[in-house]
Amino acid sequence: MTYRATERIHTVEARRIELEAEVPFAQLRRAFEEQVPELDRRLQSGLLDQGADWSTLTRMLEGPGMHGLVRFWTGDPRPVMRVGGVDTSSVSYLVGDYATAARMYRHDAGALLYSPMRVELHDVGGGRTVLSVEQPSAPLRGFGNNKITQAGYELDRKLGDLLEDLGLPRPSVLRL
Repeated sequence: MTYRATERIHTVEARRIELEAEVPFAQLRRAFEEQVPELDRRLQSGLLDQGADWSTLTRMLEGPGMHGLVRFWTGDPRPVMRVGGVDTSSVSYLVGDYATAARMYRHDAGALLYSPMRVELHDVGGGRTVLSVEQPSAPLRGFGNNKITQAGYELDRKLGDLLEDLGLPRPSVLRL
């Protein structure tokens, strides 16, 4: 079957932030996963089954600290990459929060292409680790909707708060 579709091509801005930190990979990974806990899916399911309201749901599912971020997914490419001949420690995450995502979603569900945000850590040797992430607000500005843009800036602030909570410097593009 073939479906009729309208094609739209959008050019979006991307700003990749890379912080090379003087911290071993395992130590930064541990700290990151403590600061950004895995989403408690059992709690989420229970809250949904109980008919929790939005305020309760978002409050109960947010992460610790000022950033309030949680991990929706964690991926470790090392086992597969090792078979391909590369044995570098690396991990990727999808990180976000429901409240900020919902503020964008109500204006354009397509904004969820950029939320949750993707964060990647990898070992560069010598006790150094690179943390990479795209500045959340950069592609979100491309929707041309002030409410989505403002939510993107909120994600910038949350990301900067998280980095500072990890003992890393707030990147210049996240200083609002």
